[in-house]
Amino acid sequence: MRRREFVTLLGGATAWPLAAWAQQNERMRRVGVLMNTTADDVVNQANVAAFRQVMVQSGWTDGRNVKIDVRWSGGDVARLRKDAEELLGLRPDVIVAGFGPTTGVLQQLTRTVPIVFTTVVDPVGAGFIDSMARPGGNATGFIQAEYTLSGKWLELLREIAPQVSRVGVVRTAGGIVGIGQWAVISAFASPMGVELRPINVSVTGETERALSAFAGGPNSGLIVTVSDVATIQRELIIALAARHRLPTIYSHRFFVQAGGLISYGSDLLGLFRQGAGYVDRILRGEKPADLPVQAPTKYELVINLSTAKALGLDVPATLLARADEVIE
Repeated sequence: MRRREFVTLLGGATAWPLAAWAQQNERMRRVGVLMNTTADDVVNQANVAAFRQVMVQSGWTDGRNVKIDVRWSGGDVARLRKDAEELLGLRPDVIVAGFGPTTGVLQQLTRTVPIVFTTVVDPVGAGFIDSMARPGGNATGFIQAEYTLSGKWLELLREIAPQVSRVGVVRTAGGIVGIGQWAVISAFASPMGVELRPINVSVTGETERALSAFAGGPNSGLIVTVSDVATIQRELIIALAARHRLPTIYSHRFFVQAGGLISYGSDLLGLFRQGAGYVDRILRGEKPADLPVQAPTKYELVINLSTAKALGLDVPATLLARADEVIE
């Protein structure tokens, strides 16, 4: 063999593994996003859009080097499981779990596909992870609230509406998160002399009947806890609170932006952005078991002065001064 031919072959042998490595790293990845809300919900459309934006900023463009598949179950548990099975059938590299029981349903179906949750309340208590610092399995992510936040809702409700002595706690029927939130609110209610009533809601209906039945008592108010059903039915709940003149505190700002009185909770857009950061790290080789679960570092207080005026409430100046946003 002549020297020139030998050098050419040698160069080709060296270049081939590099080309193969580059091609492997440029292969199309697959990311599933499992949402338990409706596809036409503008709030959750914004959350998914924020997730996609950070993915692009991290170098992952849908249709070029990643395929992002989104499923919306609309709060239907049977459909949620079907959507989860469908996403897993697409052989994703990682799945993002949105509101409600999404993480639990996914872990019933797989303990190997990486899961990044964005809005869980108690992942250790639910059995999704071993610990916040060391998740230990196939799931990690970000929690939207700790149970202790539930007591703060009652304190803030009494601060903006001191006359309230009877409180309905709106929660998803049968949800373990609702049970945990109820327990904390109960612990705060007793020393305050506040009577609590559970109001269980579901996507199958009964929300209007349950809220209207509760509204018959005097000095009543509502706490709308972290709930996928309440998120889906927020327009109805806000309208009923206004109709029955019930001072109501909600878990997130989008309730107040839609006409609710007051909210205290985490920044959901921020959680979905952070979730995209974890998806990026997993796609680049890190494992969920090694990524610590993170809790919010800040909660937002939002007040709607127009709603307060309609309810005849005089919002204390001290509460207004603490607000992150005041809607006129």
